[in-house]
Amino acid sequence: MTPSAAARQFSSAANDSGVAPTPGHTGPRQSVLTGEEQDAIERANATQRRAVVLLHGLWLLPNSWDRWAERFAQGGYTPLMPGWPEEGHRDPAASDDSQLIGGIRVEAVAQHYAHIIMALYRKPVIIGHSFGGLIAQMLAGRGLAKVTVAIEPAPFRGVLPLPAPALRPLLTHPSNRHRAVPLSYAQFCRMFANTLQDDEARTLYEQFVVPAPGRPLFEAAAANINLRTEIRVDTAAAARGPLLIIAGEKDEMFPCSIARACYERQRRNQQITEIVQIPDRGHSITIDHGWRLIANTVF
Repeated sequence: MTPSAAARQFSSAANDSGVAPTPGHTGPRQSVLTGEEQDAIERANATQRRAVVLLHGLWLLPNSWDRWAERFAQGGYTPLMPGWPEEGHRDPAASDDSQLIGGIRVEAVAQHYAHIIMALYRKPVIIGHSFGGLIAQMLAGRGLAKVTVAIEPAPFRGVLPLPAPALRPLLTHPSNRHRAVPLSYAQFCRMFANTLQDDEARTLYEQFVVPAPGRPLFEAAAANINLRTEIRVDTAAAARGPLLIIAGEKDEMFPCSIARACYERQRRNQQITEIVQIPDRGHSITIDHGWRLIANTVF
């Protein structure tokens, strides 16, 4: 399927009418929403527009979706860009946010997002990048999404390819499991910006990159050997809805092999499942100069 065909198919599904039914799984544990998140929920419910919930990954904050939010607002949706738990209380300039975000579990983030989504009157479109792409699939498997887009997703249990070597140095220090892990510019260039010129990479690094909780890296790396892992996706859920997976050909954090393995697990679902590979793109796919091409693939 070409990107344009995928865009037509997913836009059509997203614009179907309907109110979100009560999901069959147990509801999320209560999390503390920021005033901004509560306001966004109220705005979405006050309109006839379907919400688009944009989920970021590690080392980025919700503002990394600003241009996407504007694009979807112009297209008739209500965008929501919720943060991870405690992110609303972070100081982006702080060098160490360990007291707030160190050790946050992926499931705790999924529960936080589920709390937000279940407060919406209609099932939203959920779009996630990196660990946000993993969490988007977790939420879709719980029947919370009208349509889901997972961009360069992190792996879940059953997805056998491991993260790229660029991540391995971060996994060799056990203390990273319980603290906020900063990303140096050199690491950013290897993991995110390997396809970009230095001036753009430097601008993106200064504009978007913040320390991130290290625990999700360890959870994803051990998902296939930890029988009690929470990094699970219900790929057979009948209420999952259509799913589009987007891979960056030159992604050095979560390579195409991971996206393809996610697709092979998800394609058994009775709902529409598609995958699109974007040539010559790295993990900065949602924030760099080519972000609009990816947005056009989605919408």
